[in-house]
Amino acid sequence: MSRKPSFANLRDRTAPEPVVPLQSTQQASGQTANQPSSPAPTGQGGASGPASRQGRKQIAGFFTPEMSFAMHTLARRQGRSLQSLMAEAFNDVLRKHGESPIGD
Repeated sequence: MSRKPSFANLRDRTAPEPVVPLQSTQQASGQTANQPSSPAPTGQGGASGPASRQGRKQIAGFFTPEMSFAMHTLARRQGRSLQSLMAEAFNDVLRKHGESPIGD
């Protein structure tokens, strides 16, 4: 079963990078188009992980499709991430119940 497309895929959509012809210095050194000049990044499995997740803990929940759509639409309209909207909502709940807001 295939997964539904995510709204996150629409965020920061840019045009594909142009193809750059191989320079003569790379050809002289024996490099080809399939050999990058520097090692590829290790990806998400790296020892330190993505910098934006360092020192953070995941909070997850299940919501109706309507709530999901409304939140993703609002985030897209405001040019913000869903995570920043959720942080704002959680801080509002903390204030409502007499707790100090934590921040992002």
